[in-house]
Amino acid sequence: MTTLPDPRSLVNADYADGSIYSNPDLYDMEMDRIFMHNWIWVAHRSDIPEAGSFITTFVGPHPVVVTRDRKGDVHVMLNRCRHRGATVCENKRGKAASFVCPYHGWAYGLDGALRGVPFQDGYSGQLDKAKYPLVSLRVEEYNGLIFATFDADIMPLDAWLGRAKPWIDLFMKQGAGWPVKTMGEHKFTFPGNWKIQLENTTDAYHFPIVHKSFLDSVDGETQNTFDFVEGEGYVEDLGHGHSVMVMIPELVDLEADLDAPIPERFQELAEGLSKDYPPEQVRRIVRAVGGSGFNLNLFPNLACSMAFFRVLRPLSVTETEIRHIAIGMDGGPKLGNDMRLRLHEHFQGPMGFGSPDDAEAWDRVQRGSLAGRDIAILLNRGLGHEARREDGNLFSDVSAETGMRAAYRQWLAAMTDVTAACSKNEEESMA
Repeated sequence: MTTLPDPRSLVNADYADGSIYSNPDLYDMEMDRIFMHNWIWVAHRSDIPEAGSFITTFVGPHPVVVTRDRKGDVHVMLNRCRHRGATVCENKRGKAASFVCPYHGWAYGLDGALRGVPFQDGYSGQLDKAKYPLVSLRVEEYNGLIFATFDADIMPLDAWLGRAKPWIDLFMKQGAGWPVKTMGEHKFTFPGNWKIQLENTTDAYHFPIVHKSFLDSVDGETQNTFDFVEGEGYVEDLGHGHSVMVMIPELVDLEADLDAPIPERFQELAEGLSKDYPPEQVRRIVRAVGGSGFNLNLFPNLACSMAFFRVLRPLSVTETEIRHIAIGMDGGPKLGNDMRLRLHEHFQGPMGFGSPDDAEAWDRVQRGSLAGRDIAILLNRGLGHEARREDGNLFSDVSAETGMRAAYRQWLAAMTDVTAACSKNEEESMA
């Protein structure tokens, strides 16, 4: 009989045991207690813009279909026929009137209802189609971000996001007055545990070391912008495992300080935009194109990272899929969206100067963590000068590990089912 690991023996206030990256029993617990009982990001509103639109994705290890029905309602359903379990959709995205199982032809509506069964007389009147819809998850949306959960008793999404909501609102200002839209993605896998990437989003400490090749590839003005480790930025715990890392404080609110000088790297863009837009709108677009000055981590699987979405999906205890989703202005100028794509390619792309270096570092963390036993993973940077704001948020300097400690507090709460874990009975105000 397998003895389940005790998560409380593996994670402390300022360190974790290295086995958290490689223990398969712990991983199985995570898939159940975290990915079955938290709000998991599945899509952006623009991924399913109209009736009949759908995408296929995952909630933890579970394949799902995300649809918009004819009433405009969003559904997230297990991609599994109720008859023999075959997937009902294999396309990544598209439009459909229904989903038909390729094995025996059971047909489902956009809302998951079972509409048709071939040769139904074979069931002698004993098949009630109303009892066999596609299994639906609970779905809620905030500012274009669509989340789903298996847990019917989880707190409402609005409460779960809590103090992260104002940061989501700031991030969505990258639409420059237009709605934000997704503009394609690329994905890759790395041979490491999903929590290694979760830690990375609010880790400024690594930036000048891991991303030296990126800094060497840009002009001096841009280098100065990204020289933030000893700057005035900060990392803040937003509750429920969420955190924000502010790297460039002057770019937190993209609609503020529109009179600031346009950076040299955007001068040509500004000149092109000025042919069709007034000066104030040009400045607003240019600031949006450059992205927000912060990374927002939404536990457990989404990062709103400066100018793109980063989505993680655990594949096994030692393998993780990463999706980098480019975003832009829905209805905005092509010049601006094209520039955003070029910036995305420069850092996040498979031939870029950022993500490949990150992936190499994550790989080495996984391999190195297997060396020795009972050796701690340190999470204590910035702990000595961590402080608390009036609203209760813990914060520290930009290179602190406050965000990692926030994530592991929620991890531990979910893994041990204590009262800090998300529950509809939790009365804590996160407004």
